[in-house]
Amino acid sequence: MKGEMVVETPAKGSVTTSLVCLRCPISMFGRDFVIDLVCLPLTGMDVIFGMNWLEYNRVHINCFSKTVHFSSAEEEGEVELLSTKQMKQFERDGILMYSLMAQLSLENQAVVDGLPVVNEFPEVFPDEIPDVPPEREVEFSIDLVPGTKPVSMAPYRMSASELAELKKQLEDLLDKKFVRPSVSPWGAPVLLVKKKDGSMRLCIDYRQLNKVTIKNRYPLPRIDDLMDQLVGAKIFSKIDLRSGYHQIKVKDEDMQKTAFRTRYGHYEYKVMPFGVTNAPGVFMEYMNRIFHAFLDKFVVVFIDDILIYSKNEEEHAEHLRIVLQVLKEKRLYAKLSKCEFWLREVSFLGHIISGSGIAVDPSKVDAVSQWETPKSVTEIRSFLGLAGYYRRFIKGFSKLALPLTQLTCKGKPFVWDAQCESSFNELKRRLTTAPVLILPKPEELP
Repeated sequence: MKGEMVVETPAKGSVTTSLVCLRCPISMFGRDFVIDLVCLPLTGMDVIFGMNWLEYNRVHINCFSKTVHFSSAEEEGEVELLSTKQMKQFERDGILMYSLMAQLSLENQAVVDGLPVVNEFPEVFPDEIPDVPPEREVEFSIDLVPGTKPVSMAPYRMSASELAELKKQLEDLLDKKFVRPSVSPWGAPVLLVKKKDGSMRLCIDYRQLNKVTIKNRYPLPRIDDLMDQLVGAKIFSKIDLRSGYHQIKVKDEDMQKTAFRTRYGHYEYKVMPFGVTNAPGVFMEYMNRIFHAFLDKFVVVFIDDILIYSKNEEEHAEHLRIVLQVLKEKRLYAKLSKCEFWLREVSFLGHIISGSGIAVDPSKVDAVSQWETPKSVTEIRSFLGLAGYYRRFIKGFSKLALPLTQLTCKGKPFVWDAQCESSFNELKRRLTTAPVLILPKPEELP
């Protein structure tokens, strides 16, 4: 090669060469290739294959099993698609055809196939919830304060684009049989809220219904209690149920109370909706029932988030199989894109958990470090809510936060003084430098 070439490598950084070997024969995993190679002064490796070559040769690398697989176009099942014009011509020619409804999915079956134990339970990870929930030990009910009369509110105003999105989501809910047309005297308004990925979430404003609902006092677990169960754990898997609330049925007599009003009609939920006051407690009760025998042994659950933890890989295979078998038997479905398996370190409920201990999730630390000085009691409560969630990482948290806590007292004038500023800044500093909490070893426990 005329002249020199500077190449960036993962091993030595920038290296310079002027040598190129054309059409070199390479044999790998029983297959032969001819490839052009750039000669580099590297030791400890024979060849570095670039991404373009790997893609062109259809190379699949399974990091977990440490295997490499070459697939052909035939193996990947490529299908030649017909245009509408071609299909109509075939139809006129009397050619026998079959119609197949297909759906593209990011949650590829290949992902499940590559995960040990998980690949035994593909039915737990469908692209969509396949049907309305079966009869379960728990149903969602809405008990009202005696003397309550139905409340109905006018729909909120929406833009043209919001109405189009509302119509689309309503059709989806109807297709899934999660809602049905209603003649209920109840009626809550709806609104669309933008999610992190830019898509819109349909939300029902159930505030008026929640005011007159008798509260379910079923307890949600304390986060620190859940974390304390992870003593000695080194391998983790996390399962997030797909639209968990929608996998619980509403009692027939209470469906009318979930009714909501829209520009396109009046509907009511057949499955437990988001936004109703007792939904978290009802779902938590059901999860505790079905996992009761395994709780705090190798499973912790917070509403629809399930964490499986084990001391080694052999144990974890058994524990993961038990949990997935329960989900299969109960016809509960998970969202594969939000699940993680066979991890040495996992993010769970705002914490980073590993065999070394428990740390604050860095994304939460960033939120704290960028928090501006509160200008109202509401803003103070928001900050204390986040900071208080991690109070176990801050020694003397209550004393340190006292100047801010006092400002939230009823009748207390809002005066931001030097003590408040000092408390605010010190809490931020402590959270952004929070230590890793080491859980005691099993033999150290009383």
